[in-house]
Amino acid sequence: MREVRTPHWGCGRSRGGSWRFTAAGFARALSCVLGAALFTIHFGGSAEAASKQPSTFGKESIFGKVNTQVDKTQPMRLQGDQLIYDKAGNRVIARGNVEIYYNDNILTADEVVYDQGGGTLTAVGNVTLKEPQGNVIRADRYTLTDDFRDGFVQSLSVVSQDQSTITADRAVRRGGNVNEFENGRFTPCKSDGGTPPLWCLSAARIIHDADAATITYQDAYFEIYGQPVFYLPYFQSPDPSVKRKSGFLTPQYGHSSTLGYITGIPYYWAIAPNYDLTLTPTYLSDQGLLMQAEWRHRLANGQYNVKLAGIDQNYRDLPPDGSPDNIGLKSYDGLRGSVETHGVFALSSWWKFGWDVTAETDDQFRRFYKLDSVLVTDRVNQIYLTGQSDRNYFNATLYQFQGLLSTDTPQTEGYTHPIINYNYVFADPVLGGELKWNTNVLSFTREDGAVVDPITGQSANENINRIVSELKWRRRLTDAIGISYTPFADVRGDVYQYDNYNNPADATATYPGTFVGSNTVTRGIVDGGMTVSYPWVANTASASHVIEPIGQIVAHQESIPQRWLPNEDAQSLVFDDTNLFSTSKFSGYDRIETGTRANVGLQYTFQSHDGGYARFLAGESYHLSGDNIYLNPGRDADGNYIYTPVSGLQTSRSDYVLGVYLAPIDEFRIISQSRFDQDTMDLRREDAAMVFNFGPLSTQIGYSYSSDAILLDPTDPDPVQQELLASATLRLTDRWSIGGMTRYDVDKKELRYDSVQIKYADECFALTASYIESNYSEQTIEADRTFMLRFELKHLGDFAAKTDALDFNLGGEERVN
Repeated sequence: MREVRTPHWGCGRSRGGSWRFTAAGFARALSCVLGAALFTIHFGGSAEAASKQPSTFGKESIFGKVNTQVDKTQPMRLQGDQLIYDKAGNRVIARGNVEIYYNDNILTADEVVYDQGGGTLTAVGNVTLKEPQGNVIRADRYTLTDDFRDGFVQSLSVVSQDQSTITADRAVRRGGNVNEFENGRFTPCKSDGGTPPLWCLSAARIIHDADAATITYQDAYFEIYGQPVFYLPYFQSPDPSVKRKSGFLTPQYGHSSTLGYITGIPYYWAIAPNYDLTLTPTYLSDQGLLMQAEWRHRLANGQYNVKLAGIDQNYRDLPPDGSPDNIGLKSYDGLRGSVETHGVFALSSWWKFGWDVTAETDDQFRRFYKLDSVLVTDRVNQIYLTGQSDRNYFNATLYQFQGLLSTDTPQTEGYTHPIINYNYVFADPVLGGELKWNTNVLSFTREDGAVVDPITGQSANENINRIVSELKWRRRLTDAIGISYTPFADVRGDVYQYDNYNNPADATATYPGTFVGSNTVTRGIVDGGMTVSYPWVANTASASHVIEPIGQIVAHQESIPQRWLPNEDAQSLVFDDTNLFSTSKFSGYDRIETGTRANVGLQYTFQSHDGGYARFLAGESYHLSGDNIYLNPGRDADGNYIYTPVSGLQTSRSDYVLGVYLAPIDEFRIISQSRFDQDTMDLRREDAAMVFNFGPLSTQIGYSYSSDAILLDPTDPDPVQQELLASATLRLTDRWSIGGMTRYDVDKKELRYDSVQIKYADECFALTASYIESNYSEQTIEADRTFMLRFELKHLGDFAAKTDALDFNLGGEERVN
């Protein structure tokens, strides 16, 4: 006879031995006891709706929908050691190592009796049925119809592809899609012979309806290591093999010092195959009822979603601001909320349309109710249209810029309506080189009293309209000894129309500058030059070395009147190795280089034959003649420089820049971009990042440093800005891991944000414990410390609980100022 595995007899104690607990097993059991409260009377779900909290487990399911489209023209193949024809009883009896193949079903048993009159098969002894969807059913006796649709099973054990098991004393299949299990037990957890599985659902009756995509448990217990911990008179969950089904999702629990106790029960409504709605009423004991809704819609050429959130706010419930009766926060009284929507649609193979928009009643709402991270300090909304082909690129974008801090002014908020970029590369060479045509169109408005008309005393909106069009030509030549010559030339024309802005050229820290009512100006720019490099190559048995001196000369007009023009897109000025050989170091069009400038550098590249890589680039820039636009940038209406006056380019000889790029192995990479004072060699700016992965350890570190403030004000008591951002994950075992991240202000010696996470995950259960500390405070937003637990039970969902009111063992109620 064939030997098969003895069916697992449920979640209780093993009949042959006592319990054996390891430290890990005890921790898992305790965690499951805490998480047992996640079950409700009716438990629906959606794999798509739960994608915000991705599951630790795969998507395999023990409950695949049975294929009822049986092809009765296919033959049934039967073989065994002995075959008996019972003509009187109209039966065929096969005995000894019986195997039957029919419609991708494989049935093996010690004996099979085929009743031709009744159209049934009865298998006896070591019965194993392998279904097309991958399930393996084991039983002592199995009676089923000859089309394998209906059946009656005794001493059943079902094992799915992912090793989830169902055991039952008896089972009946009806209609090919309804399975009823009597005294059934379900678990996705593995266990040895002496220890019950970690968790299990046992029920007097388990009904799986594949058509309705539901699993119903009647008179059920949730058991941990064989011990019942939670009774469920009736419990229903969606079939794990389906992605979308209406029903309640996992409840949310938590506590916050500003929000109070948090309880939310999301409801997912699968309205149609391509759109759905999730409603999440959340009760906050200190603030009231927060309502949230998310609509998602997928169409043939794209998709979009809309998220709504709102609450009827009582300003007296907000954290005290020091004013009597919180009167300073009265502006937040009444309805507060937000609308968030995202979408993207493919209009054709080349064209794409989309948007990313969030509108809110006030700047504090989404961060206070933890809908956004407290680190979000601005809001950028956009609607865009993009087209791209082999040699053409077009983009038109509407932007809305909004600051979220109390220190923001009208200067930090504005609208583009729109900004357009068009780029075209000519197919045929021109003078042997590549010719590009770039066009930029900007229409911009800054509202809410950005400037004040000195004549009328009234605030006014600042408006700027600009068209920039340029032709750029490049050609690369190489002579007989390997010297590379790259001549280039640019021709550009600008048209500006603006009104109601302050002239930045005559502004000071206390005086906003001359008010300009309305004007239209044009300017033409011509520049050209050449880049020369001479790479020296040396090859060895293990690597190649390239030493390359690089020189560049760029000639512009000696002077162009532009300091008095508005500056909206050239406010970022960071001088490093990446733009050492750029014809202009500015980030945008509103400011351009003038005069003649020479850029020189030396580059070394190492490439080993086993994949190791290193590159170093060092150099500086010389202003030879004309107006140095990097000096005296001017100020905006708030008295701030419109770009930094100490970029390292403000002198005739620039600061030194150094770029270091190291990747000796795939698991280790370093990027460093440095700037050193050209007189003292003091470090002025540093941006560095490191990625290191070795075995179970994975780390990322970022470091930024700037001492430019001391150049602006030598008496500044805090001229250095340093920040460290680091994260690491260590896999302790194949199931345990620990990780964390920190954001540390080095010069102020204070943590801005940090978190620690411990995670356990096996084939059926996952537990994540996180501690998060934020030291940001702004109006209604307070510094807090949060402890969060999240449980996942495979096929049943997850449970999350968090609190920022920690006991003394985890730091206490201590406030962070």
